[in-house]
Amino acid sequence: QVQLVESGGGLAQPGSSLRLSCAASGATLDDNTIGWFRQAPGKEREGVACLTRSDRGTYYADSVKGRFTISRDDAKNTFYLQMNSLKTEDTAVYYCAADPSVMAMMYPLERSSYHNWGQGTQVTVSS
Repeated sequence: QVQLVESGGGLAQPGSSLRLSCAASGATLDDNTIGWFRQAPGKEREGVACLTRSDRGTYYADSVKGRFTISRDDAKNTFYLQMNSLKTEDTAVYYCAADPSVMAMMYPLERSSYHNWGQGTQVTVSS
């Protein structure tokens, strides 16, 4: 089972950038579909970006397309979320997730597809 630890959150101004990192241990990320999710106060946790295990396809929520990029560094067993042109509505706790299952490959932006989660990191976008 893979353990995940996020870092890189914080306070950012609208229009600026942040990069989140998710370091994995206990298993290689190469065998997993990986994803980033976020949860704003009073809202459900939603899928933001993911990269599938099989074809390395990337998928993004419509709200972040063209602004966020998911990537991975297998040598470091770490994956990232580069967030550009941040908006106030991007404010949320961000979670990384990983899962080796076929379910995660088929439904990579669905929260229920993942069984391994990080602890979350707060991102606040405010002027």
